[in-house]
Order: sequence, then C-alpha cells, then structure tokens
Amino acid sequence: MTVRVVLADDQAMVRTGLRMILDHEDDIDVVGDAGDGAEALEVVRSLQPDVVLMDVQMPRMDGIEATRRIVADGTIASRVLVLTTFERDEYVFGALTAGASGFVLKNAPPETLVHAVRVVARGDALLAPSVTRRLIEDVARTRPRRDPVELGRLTERERDVLVRLASGRSNAELADELDVGEGTIKTHVSSVLSKLGVRDRVQAVVYAYESGLVRPDPHRGRPLRSTPEDD
Repeated sequence: MTVRVVLADDQAMVRTGLRMILDHEDDIDVVGDAGDGAEALEVVRSLQPDVVLMDVQMPRMDGIEATRRIVADGTIASRVLVLTTFERDEYVFGALTAGASGFVLKNAPPETLVHAVRVVARGDALLAPSVTRRLIEDVARTRPRRDPVELGRLTERERDVLVRLASGRSNAELADELDVGEGTIKTHVSSVLSKLGVRDRVQAVVYAYESGLVRPDPHRGRPLRSTPEDD
C-alpha cells in the first residue's frame, strides 16, 4: 500500500529536499505541499493524505495550530508528523497535545524520516526519542490533572501496558517483558486507545501523565506508576 504524504514547510528548498527523499521510496508518494499552516489545512482537506509532514514555524498559521485543526476536523483522517529544527519544549509538547503522532528533527538522517512516515502511516506513533518522554514529564508537572474517569475502564493488565508505554517501549519490548506474543500486545494497546478515546500511543502517554496514572521519577528520569498515597 502506498503512503500518501503532504509536505507543509515555508521553505521551498526544504520541501524540495523532503520530496526527493520520500519520492525515492517505492511505497511513499508525495501528493501535495503547502507553504504555511493555513494552506496546509486546505491542501489536506482536499487531498486527504495518510500523513502530513508539518513544520512548526510557518507564517499565517503555525504548524501547531494547523495540527490542532486537522486533528479536530472529523472529515480528515490524516495523521500529523511534526518536522522541526528545534527541541524546544513548548514547540514539541504543543504539537503532541494538539494531536500530532510524533516528531522528527530536520537534521535527522533520511532513513529516520522515511521510517517515521511509515510508522505514523500504519497508525503507530513515535515515542522512541527520549526527548519526547522528557517533554511530557516536564509539562505534566505544571498542567492541571485530567479527570481520570476513563482509567476505570482499563483492566489491570491494560493499566500495566499503559505505564510501560510511558517509558517509550516498543511492542517487541513489551512482549518480551510480559512474556506474551506481539499480537497480544497489539490487542492490549488497541484496547487502551479505544477505552481512553485517544488516537495513538503519544496521546495515550500524554493522558497517562495528565491523569496521574504515572508521574516522573525525579531521581532516575523514568515514569513511575502512581499509588493511592500519591493522589
């Protein structure tokens, strides 16, 4: 199946470079591009791509607002992958909370970009970069807690899977830790996403921190499962 991609970046040379990298792949087709967030929204509504590769800083409408509008539009099923030159917390966390399925730095190798597009296109999300988890942890400390009513719908195993997801573990790592097959893990993850009403793993992890299910470990930098005494 060919992954249809729209590029959104205010620099024409960047869009050209991205197009050359992605169009080189047999299973990826760049079907359109845009020079700002407002144009990106129009192009995405028209072309309905699988993935939108979205720059953050653009004129008229920035990538974070464009992402928020794309995700909120019930007529659009496209997933957003944020592309940025910055690791600044407010940019990346803003994009993730707006509904992006992950982010890639512009100085990443071409193979990383191609992999990221494929991952997001198949419905997964990019949690591997340690900076993503750090951003979620840092901002979760200052944001009001989300009402955790949906957590009551999860089984004990599903809660355990969600806590482990907050550490950025892959399906293979989860399967190894829990001594089950990857198919079982995929079933658990799908159930977690459905019960929480979120689109992907990134949004599930954001929920886990905002609901208080997990909290940052100030000593080791790893998420800890909250206990009743913590609340």
